[in-house]
Formats: sequence, C-alpha cells, structure tokens
Amino acid sequence: MIPAGKRAAVVRALDEEGVDYVVTDETSGREYTAVAMFPLPVAAVEPVLERLREAGIDESTYTVIVAAETVISRRFEALEEEYTEESERGGNRISREELQAKADGLASGLGTYVLMTVISAVIATAGLLLDSPATVVGSMVIAPLIGPAMSAAVGTVVDDEEMFRRGVRMQVIGVVVAIGAATLFAFAVRSLALVPPGIDPLALAEVSERLAPNVLVLVVAIGAGIAGIVSLMTGVSAALVGVMIAVALIPPAAAVGIGIAFQIPRLVIGAGVIVAVNVLSINLSALVMLWYEGYRPQRWFREDEARAAFLKRVAVLVAAIAVLSVFLGGVTYDSYVASTTEADIRTAVGDELDAMDSGTELIELEVERGGTLPPLDTERVVVTVGAPPGVSAEEVARALDRRIGTAIGEDVQVEVRLVAVSRA
Repeated sequence: MIPAGKRAAVVRALDEEGVDYVVTDETSGREYTAVAMFPLPVAAVEPVLERLREAGIDESTYTVIVAAETVISRRFEALEEEYTEESERGGNRISREELQAKADGLASGLGTYVLMTVISAVIATAGLLLDSPATVVGSMVIAPLIGPAMSAAVGTVVDDEEMFRRGVRMQVIGVVVAIGAATLFAFAVRSLALVPPGIDPLALAEVSERLAPNVLVLVVAIGAGIAGIVSLMTGVSAALVGVMIAVALIPPAAAVGIGIAFQIPRLVIGAGVIVAVNVLSINLSALVMLWYEGYRPQRWFREDEARAAFLKRVAVLVAAIAVLSVFLGGVTYDSYVASTTEADIRTAVGDELDAMDSGTELIELEVERGGTLPPLDTERVVVTVGAPPGVSAEEVARALDRRIGTAIGEDVQVEVRLVAVSRA
C-alpha cells in the first residue's frame, strides 16, 4: 500500500531495481493512494524492501508477502540472474518480516502445545520402558518444541522483546510439562505393575543411554539449533528439523521422569543435565547463526539495543553451558577411565592366567563401578575362569587379586568364579 505523496518515489525505486510492477489506484478513502504489486526472487525480497523503505515505505505501511508458484517474465528472469551469485553464497534467505512471521507460525497455542508435549513425553516414556527405539522415535515426530526455541532467537536479533519472552516461557513450560507427564506416567506404570516387578530401568539400553551424557551431546544440540534456523530462514519446511530438536529434548526429559518415579538419582542427574545442556545449546547456536546471517532490527537506532541484548544473552548461555560442561567433561573422562581400567584389568588377568601355566583361561570379566557423580570408583571385579579339575579357586583368587591391584594401583574386591573345564 503506497501512502499519499510516496507514489512517484516507489515507482522510481522499483524502476531502478529492474522490478516488474503493477500500480493501481486505491479508492477506499484511507491514507493510502495506490497499491503496488511486484514479483521478486527470494533473495531479492530483503534488499528491495530496504530500498523501498529508503523511498518512504516504513514498517507501518501495509505490506503483504506471499509465495508465487510461477512467474513468467523476462525481466523477472534477469532479476533472478542478478541475485544468483548472492544466493550461491548463502544469501538465498527470506526477509526479516517473513522470518518473524514464520517464527510466529511455528508457535502453536498454549493448549495445543501442552497437549502435544504431554502426548509426546508419555509415548517416549513408554518407548524407553519398552526398550523400543522405534517408539521413542515416533514420540519425537509429534513434539512441538521447535517453535519456542526459534522464537526466542528471532526475538533477540530483531529486538522483539515480546517474541523473545514468549519463546523462553514456552520452552520452560515445555520442559516442565514433559518431565511432569513422564514422571506421572512412569509412576502409574510402576504402581499398576504394568512393568515386571523389580525391573531395573538402567538395564534397558534406551534408558542407560541417557544415564551418562558426554561432551558429544553438545554436537547434537548445536547441530539441531543451526538446522532449525537454516530451515526457517531459507523457507524450507521445519517439520524434519523439529524432529531433530525433539531428539535432543524429549527422550532425556522422559528419562528424568523415569528416574524420579523409580527413585534413581543418577538417572535424574544425568538425563537432567542432557535436557539443560541441549536447551541452552539449541538457543545459543540458533542465536549466533541468525546474527551471523545478518538479521537485524528494522530501525537502525534499535540495532545497538539488539546487539547489547544479543551479547548479554550469548554470555549467559555460554556461561551456563560451560558450567554444565564440567559435568559432561567429567562423564567423558570417567568413560575413558572406565574403558582403560577394564582394558588394564583384562590384560593383567590374561597375563596372570598365562603365567600360572595350569590350563586356566578367562571366560568372562565384569567390572562394577559405583557412586552417584563422576568420577566413579571401581568397587568390584568379577572374573569367571575356566580351569581343569583340581585347580584351587582360592589360589587363583589370591593371584588375580594381587595382579589386578598392581595393574590399576588401587585395592578392589576381586571375586573369582571357577568353572571346571574338561576336554575329551
């Protein structure tokens, strides 16, 4: 819509940009005197709108951007060629206004958001307790978590405080609702004996994966955040990327609920750290990606405010992630120590059995480690040894206990199980 007195300036700007346009009179009697319609390649929307703002079309002017299926025009083809090089460099992105509209569109109503989050968390909890990867994946498809994360990032870079606050609020609500729904469902399942009595959730592969997170979970979350923003700003469907963000949040939130219901502090802490780190990392990567791509507030004097908010929020996110990464680093280091300790014990047991020269052989080795937080302690080593009849179990146990203690430099309980082996 062209305001009174701006028609000539708008037409001149469109002519200078080489844009096909149609201008018609506007007769509703309002402050607008004409309507201009013109097709643009995606990469040209942002710069052409900036050019029109210079001509006097500000943010209060009624503007509608719609997707065109096909444009048949030689001038349009020339305009596409003009912006091809920029598009190939990664400039084929939607305009600031479209970005805000898409971020708003991803955020569903509160009732729908809570309901879909509850359903997703319950299905994920059932999948974890069933030890069914397919069920867990299915729960991610319906999780509506991409919208709030993207809204918070977009609200920051375009200085839309209301959008930012809504995005943060919806993320907090989503995580709390997911954990609460998972806890209630897991408690009901346990109370109604819908799972075998005495079941140990940590024995389930899908649950144990969320018990001890390491630094690699940051890669998943950062990748999900970047993919979410790229899909948003290039106009690509965000449905599949939303699944990736749900991968980072829904299963660990369900694991936290299981840990609470089954009273497993280690699981609550481990999975809870995954949820916290993933939420923070998704927001950080999305925020940095948007700023790097050049999205800024429409008015230049608001850019300083947006920059200050950006730097402050990035600093808060980085600090929080750094604190939680201490735990992740501890888990990663503990995993390394556990694997090297087991390898040293296995080597020591093998060498000792070979040195005994009594026909003994290692059948199975189990290293038990205990504690709530990493680093965990090696508490017990269970060695199953095959031996010919007549070999003393007590003698083998003493020898292995001495050899294992020397190999790992600490005193641990060694239990030897002797299995008689006869060969014919």
